[in-house]
Amino acid sequence: MGRGEFLVTLAGAGTEHRVTVPAGLLERLGLGDEDSERLIRESFAFLLEREPATSILGRFALEDIARYFPEYPDQIEGRMS
Repeated sequence: MGRGEFLVTLAGAGTEHRVTVPAGLLERLGLGDEDSERLIRESFAFLLEREPATSILGRFALEDIARYFPEYPDQIEGRMS
């Protein structure tokens, strides 16, 4: 997909999700562009610990996760360090 946009397929659940990594998020986390895929994977692991794949939005930006799970920013920072 385009820069900062990813298509995530959760094969076991049969779901697809279009996810955007907002500009500046990687930098705020002290990461580089090469860490985008890992950030997506860790974010989905975080989400799947809290809800079934079928409840995850079909399209969202990673920063949207904090609206539903306020602990996300702290948790993802810890996972990525």
